[in-house]
Amino acid sequence: MVGKIEKIKLREVWPHEAYDFTTWMAENMDVINDATGLDLSSPETEKSTGSFNVDIVARNMDGKTVVIENQLENSNHDHLGKLITYLVSMDATAAIWVVADAKPEHIQAVAWLNEAVSAEFFLLKIEAIRIGDSDPAPLLTKLVGPSKESRALGRRKKELDESTKQNQDLMRRYWESLLIISNKRTKLHANISPSVNPWISTSSGVSGLSFNYAVRQNNIQAELYIDFGEDKAEQNLLAFDMLHGHKAEIEDAFGGALEWQRMENRRACRIRKLIEINGYKAPQEEWPVAQEAAVDAMVQMEQALMPHIKQLKV
Repeated sequence: MVGKIEKIKLREVWPHEAYDFTTWMAENMDVINDATGLDLSSPETEKSTGSFNVDIVARNMDGKTVVIENQLENSNHDHLGKLITYLVSMDATAAIWVVADAKPEHIQAVAWLNEAVSAEFFLLKIEAIRIGDSDPAPLLTKLVGPSKESRALGRRKKELDESTKQNQDLMRRYWESLLIISNKRTKLHANISPSVNPWISTSSGVSGLSFNYAVRQNNIQAELYIDFGEDKAEQNLLAFDMLHGHKAEIEDAFGGALEWQRMENRRACRIRKLIEINGYKAPQEEWPVAQEAAVDAMVQMEQALMPHIKQLKV
């Protein structure tokens, strides 16, 4: 005959978290060891750290400190904060959080900690069960724990973060260089700060129309960007078509051909001049060649387009 597992309320087995459950856990470290794969020993309960008391402090095989925080209820922010505080205060190498049930945000938080910091974090779910008339038994399930994969993912994220920071710094220096050139020629972008994004923008004076620079690895462009906002595609197209109706006149004033990109399936439209040399990945000493050309194009675009922009009725 096979018995049926019955779940029991935790408070029926351990009425008091500190006096009953924490004491029982300290006396049965093998339950924690089975769930975590650690080999913990020498547990101490209610260990003081500053103004706090850690539920259990134990030692791993290397003699390093491991802190354990028990919670016979659903996980909450307060206990997560305590766990991290205890880990730092005790200079521990691992932290174990035992809860009745874990909220999704806390599972994600512990998973993130295993990626982001060198300490190990475990989130365990405690249940009490019995079969028939048997004595209650603990069921401890690991919800989150450290792994080689999480460590590798954490290292990869740090590498990507560092790469992003380097790229943002490069972008900022690129725009600093361009704005020095631009501000000698026109006041159009005089009040614009260098950006970490691959574009800088200023208003044409008409809402929804802006004069932008956009840079890529191997080119830079000056453009009039038409974007009246989300769900305003018809207004964008109307403004574009009105300007396009004066294409010959505008290009004559500009002194050459422009790219007229109606982009019907996109949020915005634009009119641009692409400078296909020396983007931000070019050696820094080569930036000014393309930047000078882009500023020339921007000055000419403003002069050619503004008389028609002022006449728009959209």
